[in-house]
Amino acid sequence: MTSTTTVLRAGLRRPARRRALLTAAASLPLAAPAVLAQQTSGAAAWPTRPVRLVVPFAAGGGTDVSTRLLVPKISEVLGQPVVVENRPGAGGTTGTDYVVKQPPDGSTFLMATLSTVGLALGLYDNLPYDPVKDLVPVAPTVLVPIGIVVRSDLGARTLQEFIAKLKAEPGRYQYGSAGNGSSGHIACERFLSLTGTRAVHVPYRGSGPVFNDLLAGVVHFTADLPGLIAPHHQQGTLRCLVMATDQRSALLPDVPTSAEAGLPEYKAYSWYGVFAPAGTPQPIVARMAQAVQAALADPQIFARLNNEMGLPPMRDYTPERFGAFLRDEIALWVPIVRATGARAN
Repeated sequence: MTSTTTVLRAGLRRPARRRALLTAAASLPLAAPAVLAQQTSGAAAWPTRPVRLVVPFAAGGGTDVSTRLLVPKISEVLGQPVVVENRPGAGGTTGTDYVVKQPPDGSTFLMATLSTVGLALGLYDNLPYDPVKDLVPVAPTVLVPIGIVVRSDLGARTLQEFIAKLKAEPGRYQYGSAGNGSSGHIACERFLSLTGTRAVHVPYRGSGPVFNDLLAGVVHFTADLPGLIAPHHQQGTLRCLVMATDQRSALLPDVPTSAEAGLPEYKAYSWYGVFAPAGTPQPIVARMAQAVQAALADPQIFARLNNEMGLPPMRDYTPERFGAFLRDEIALWVPIVRATGARAN
């Protein structure tokens, strides 16, 4: 699989595509002067009231925690409160579909993930929205490395020992995920596919409940981000067997990479990013993007995301660059999702 670094760079080198987009944009009919002036005036005054930022997962998960870390600075830049609203369900697609249907007036934004605007296209036969047509990319926030973590009492100290257990008792073990179509779901399915093993998927409404049940012994393993895994791994209540990346995590320095664990082809990651309903005026999108970038550039926020949560901030993205990145991610991941056979209908 393409490495995380390669994927991130893939969206940056598309001069021909950008020229095509500019050409297409130039061919569109101009808005009537009166309408254009009205839209520009309204956007210039934005925001005049609190802004909602919908997180389509339960409170306590990685998407929720990192969003709440950014929100105070975003509010400060915008001059209005930004209120986080959790709308979990169906692997994040419930909250995403809700935002798609909101007025494109800058009152509601979405904190999407790779799973809700990319992986879902390969998982659902009848996804109620089109991520490219129904949403406007605003700004990415963080890259999310993913690792596999098991119960400490499982008796597997290495990834190879865990694979041996899965092969010895096919279908006996259960794994939890933040929901059907979530990055953790696909990360586990990709792992099972590569190793020729089977396990039962138990979907939840966010990562928080998954870890509660993992600690309680209800499920046997999961795949999630370093910030959620690290406290339990360090305390010995859970054991992280692998980080599905090319480099070790600063939060989990003793955990091997995929190559070090003997499964070099296994790569898994996600990312988070802000989107708006289609039709949201460009000046509003641009100002929100600026506020997000200001939050990511704040030294204290950057340190907490990168050093304490293991989530490298994705800085210096314009909405246009983020849009190109999204299209590249869809082209990369949808075939992989379909190859695993995972479904979420």
